[in-house]
Amino acid sequence: MTVIEKAADLTGRILIAGMFVIAGVSKIGTFAGTQGYMASAGVPGALLPAVIALEVLGGIALILGYRTSIVAIALAGFTVVAAFLFHGAPDQMQQTMFMKNLAIAGGLLILASRGSGSWSLDARNTQLSRPGDVLRYP
Repeated sequence: MTVIEKAADLTGRILIAGMFVIAGVSKIGTFAGTQGYMASAGVPGALLPAVIALEVLGGIALILGYRTSIVAIALAGFTVVAAFLFHGAPDQMQQTMFMKNLAIAGGLLILASRGSGSWSLDARNTQLSRPGDVLRYP
């Protein structure tokens, strides 16, 4: 794998995950308003802490390339559910948001099947065969 391919894997993970981290952090600052928006779509506002945790921690995990396949599948599922719950209106803006969510989910599924790439914690962990190897890893 070339340096360009490794850099592209890392950059792609950062770009797709950055959106989730920023969205999750912004929900903390607008907690009550976000709960109201969720309630207006019939989603219990009590789920907001779990949503924030998934977006922020999942995004950070993707950036680091930690348990990438599991995290990418979880975020893809979340993104598809969010598309149907919050962007199903017939107006053009909501349809654009709906399609954006589906495209993001598609990218996450590709990431889940392809893996995180060489510059990731997942790649480092597969190279370690014994617990003491972490001390000898170059």
